[in-house]
Amino acid sequence: MDTADSPRTTPAPPQPPATGPAPTPSTPPLPASSLRLLRAAGFVSNFDRFCITPMLLLIGAQLGVKLSTVMLAASGYFLAYGLMQPVWGLASDRFGRVRVMRISLAGAAVAALCSVLAPGATVLIVARIAAGAFFAASIAASITYVGDTVPAAVRQRPLSELMTAFALGTAVATVVAGALAHYVSWRLVFALPGLIALYLVFALRRLPEPPRAAPGALLAPFKVVLSSRWQWYVMAVAALEGAVLLGFLTYLAPALEAEGASATLAGAVSALYGVGSMAASQLVKRLVGRWSAVGLIVAGGVQMAVAFGFAAVSLSVPSLVVCALLLGGGWSFMHSTIQSWATTLSPAARATGVAMFGVALYVGSALASAFAAGPAERHAYPGMFLTAALLAVPLTVAAAVGRARCRG
Repeated sequence: MDTADSPRTTPAPPQPPATGPAPTPSTPPLPASSLRLLRAAGFVSNFDRFCITPMLLLIGAQLGVKLSTVMLAASGYFLAYGLMQPVWGLASDRFGRVRVMRISLAGAAVAALCSVLAPGATVLIVARIAAGAFFAASIAASITYVGDTVPAAVRQRPLSELMTAFALGTAVATVVAGALAHYVSWRLVFALPGLIALYLVFALRRLPEPPRAAPGALLAPFKVVLSSRWQWYVMAVAALEGAVLLGFLTYLAPALEAEGASATLAGAVSALYGVGSMAASQLVKRLVGRWSAVGLIVAGGVQMAVAFGFAAVSLSVPSLVVCALLLGGGWSFMHSTIQSWATTLSPAARATGVAMFGVALYVGSALASAFAAGPAERHAYPGMFLTAALLAVPLTVAAAVGRARCRG
């Protein structure tokens, strides 16, 4: 009941609903079902990318070509994977994250079938390059999806979940590939990611498309991204990271096989990289908010340097077991931190920014793996791994100093 002393209030006019792609701290957490689909897309992409590593010598022997020739299938894959990042990023900003993932996975399924049926090294190399080009969209699009839907303050936690799935793909690939190639056929290995990719083409229909800004000029996102000096800095760090870790990681299995280990054992040891990454990613999730980004980067860099130091000193199974585990830990600590940093630099063109980060990462890995093919042919693995250990030092310094100075 109103009285003379009662304050009168006027209802506030209704506010229009907020629009725009940028999430706020009140944004609800990413649904578990959506995260599972994103993890599956990243899993199959990493499975396909790493499954060839423990099979290089076996494929070369069965096709009658040298290791350096078969290595073109791996380095060509990495190069195509990197160079297609901006293409998929631009398409993702323009047409949507989910649509691009579905289209690219359909193409990846076809490329996987061609890999299975390849009659010789030339067709296999071309098929693997095509597979790299198509699988290139999945990881960047899933990371961008998280960037679109999760606030920056807590973004590294779901990103760590994605990194766990990526690491699981790596681990399963190296174990399964080595065993299947040895006991059945390397062709069956390439069929597995193709079938998973085909399934995801249909399953991803359930994933809601996140809101995004209306597309402008076709190349406008590149202008936004490449006008940022920090974007260039992070790309340089990513290129060095790709070279140090991914480029030299490719040779863990061949190094063991050169010492007389079977493809199955070599694959199992290489798979411990994924085990180390999965274990470390769970720790990183707990440390986010407690440790600074710089601290996480330094912890990762130290693990990488020590890991390659073990491999440089000895190519024994115990030494490379330690190496693989530490490399996985280094990847989770350093890469997830740098990846989270990269998602903050160009929010108006996030997919293109993440894609350019991927370009640098995978081009760096392709160049390093191609550069190391000659020493690997001569079995000069200790010197190769010593080089990687030394390069981990400037990588850590550059990443830590840059992250400390960048306000993003």
